[in-house]
Amino acid sequence: MEYRQLGQTGIEVSRLCFGALTIGPLQANLPLDRGAAVLRYALELGVNFIDTAQLYRTYPYIRQALRGWDKPVVIASKTYAYTREGAAAALEEARRELDRDVIDIFLLHEQESIHTVRGHWEAVEYLLQAREKGLIREVGLSTHRIAGVEAALAFPELTVIHPLYNLAGIGIGDGDAAAMAEAIARAAAAGKGIYSMKPLAGGNLLSRREEALQFVLSTPGIAAVAIGMQSEAEVEYNLAFFSGQTPPHEAAARISSQPRRLHIEDWCQGCGRCVERCQQQALYLQGEKVEVDRNKCLLCGYCSAVCPDFCLKIF
Repeated sequence: MEYRQLGQTGIEVSRLCFGALTIGPLQANLPLDRGAAVLRYALELGVNFIDTAQLYRTYPYIRQALRGWDKPVVIASKTYAYTREGAAAALEEARRELDRDVIDIFLLHEQESIHTVRGHWEAVEYLLQAREKGLIREVGLSTHRIAGVEAALAFPELTVIHPLYNLAGIGIGDGDAAAMAEAIARAAAAGKGIYSMKPLAGGNLLSRREEALQFVLSTPGIAAVAIGMQSEAEVEYNLAFFSGQTPPHEAAARISSQPRRLHIEDWCQGCGRCVERCQQQALYLQGEKVEVDRNKCLLCGYCSAVCPDFCLKIF
């Protein structure tokens, strides 16, 4: 496994970052022991970087996977909080549920532009104060937009950026892959630590997996790439590829036979909350039920977090 410095933060991370969203209740909803075992397997094979979020509800998996683990692990989490109180609660939840005194990286979740960052500035100020106290090592933002990357450039205090980036530009809300690459290059030149997300566009690029992964890995400025994994086979495949080796045939065959899709239960009442939540505009109301445009869906699972009747699942 190759390791790189995350910008000018002084934090060294594995190029393969374990995206914890997929093991949790918003996606695979693996039993606690099973999800923790997959994560622990990745750690044993050299991954030292985990991406999670308050929304994902995966802290218990990470805590269990780290029991008895004595090597350094970098954890990045995120929050939608925009007030001081909300940010304080989010940070304390992460510290408590992860059983860690210090959270390595804490990000504002899904920032769209400089305007949304300013709207969350009260939370940013709290996180910066927490950094001064040694409770956080770095503060930054995640984004699906080029304007979000540019917003982080406007604030020296935000040292880490977690942008959506893939070869087809799927999910980038305000441009294409080339424009996002340019923004990432500018941010890297400014010393920002960058680790990207959605290299396979939520499964939409699975048929071009190797091409898609190589595209992101060859993009200058990206220190690490977060990939959701929910089985040992996926861990083996990605670890081999990121290490410059030929992925095991058996692992490749297993993950190729596991297509994923957003499933909407028959009891959907058509309340529309998920439609409002979906930034990709992949969901729409058809009569009294929600439908999905699979060409737009990134399989992020965020829609399921706002469904009052648990109608939305990713399989």
